[in-house]
Amino acid sequence: MKRLLVALDASQRAMKVLETGSDLARRTGSKMFLLRVVGLPPEIPMSPFGVSPDGFLQVLIEDAKKQLDEQTKNVPPELVEGRETRVGTAWASICEAAKEHAVDLIVIGSHGYQGLDRVLGTTAAKVVNHAECSVLVARNLHI
Repeated sequence: MKRLLVALDASQRAMKVLETGSDLARRTGSKMFLLRVVGLPPEIPMSPFGVSPDGFLQVLIEDAKKQLDEQTKNVPPELVEGRETRVGTAWASICEAAKEHAVDLIVIGSHGYQGLDRVLGTTAAKVVNHAECSVLVARNLHI
């Protein structure tokens, strides 16, 4: 195993995912590619915000980059091969990035949803079902 994709979000669980990916990278001598995907709500009227659609996307990306930098500030640089922020559907963007960067394993968090989300499928479940590589789902049952 040479390359891991560690998919992070804005939840409290993201730190468990990062910890799991970092530990695995250290143990296997792998490098991590850190990914933060920002979902775009289906309908957002831009005119009230006084921002063009492209400007709005740029604001989302810049905010996500700051979050990613903050989340990963204590990760040893020798474990990180790259980082990226994307706007899109989380599961599809994660699978696309994994393929583009030829990763051996995706590390993603499980949110442990109940009810309707379990029927429709979580991001983690969709990644597991659609990724072309193996997927490790990190769970943190205390959050």
